[in-house]
Amino acid sequence: PNVLRVMLAESEQNSGVDVVKAAVVECNIDDMNPEYYDYIIESLFDAGAKDVYITPVIMKKSRPAATLSVLTDAGNEPQIIELLFTETSTLGVRKYYGEKSMLRRETEIIDTPYGKVKVKSAFYNGKKVKSKPEYEDCIKIARERKLPLNQIYKEIEKMIIIKKT
Repeated sequence: PNVLRVMLAESEQNSGVDVVKAAVVECNIDDMNPEYYDYIIESLFDAGAKDVYITPVIMKKSRPAATLSVLTDAGNEPQIIELLFTETSTLGVRKYYGEKSMLRRETEIIDTPYGKVKVKSAFYNGKKVKSKPEYEDCIKIARERKLPLNQIYKEIEKMIIIKKT
């Protein structure tokens, strides 16, 4: 008879994934010099952004524009919004909240024929599922030795696979 029962449960299962509260702050820009984006992106990271990306969009009257999206910690939106209002041509922003799930990560330094290279690894359920050499280290090696970046990556990735087994 007219009874509603609600049960709230939480899973004890831990997959090794960290979940944090996050905010996404976005704005559309259709009238700003695109040369400014690099400066704005760097400024957003300096203000605490965790990720910044730009998506091309078509706005009203078929005008090309870009959506500037910023992922940040919940609570950090005021700094991000201030920067968007003062450093871009936008007149408005949107924000919404969600969760960000991240794999546990470790960085180790390995010896290679080129010298020491940082390797980032990601873990799921306690198992290593991904590893890759640090981009900046590979770029430095490629420039110093005048070798193709792709070659450096391939050789170091082979060493990572051998080290895993």
